[in-house]
Amino acid sequence: MYVKNGIVYANEPAEEIRISEAKPLPYGMLLLTFSTGEKRLFDTTTLTGSAFKPLEDESVFNSVSVTHGFVSWQNGEIDCAPEFMYENSFAYECEINLF
Repeated sequence: MYVKNGIVYANEPAEEIRISEAKPLPYGMLLLTFSTGEKRLFDTTTLTGSAFKPLEDESVFNSVSVTHGFVSWQNGEIDCAPEFMYENSFAYECEINLF
């Protein structure tokens, strides 16, 4: 149990999740590295609303950056919460076979 801002919570505080790296892939996919060390695939084509329409332009999509743990485009005009991206992404495990 813990107290935050005068509210008592029954569970333990969750670690705030952040994005440390974002790599654009074909077809609107991002390979994200989270503060947990996990790599996950996120499909930006599932983002709806006029705010995300510019991501259909490949040059805008490829200009992705990470600022303060958030993924953003167009100098922060477009962004997405890391918690949402984590919850709506898929685990990515890549094995490198050198032989």
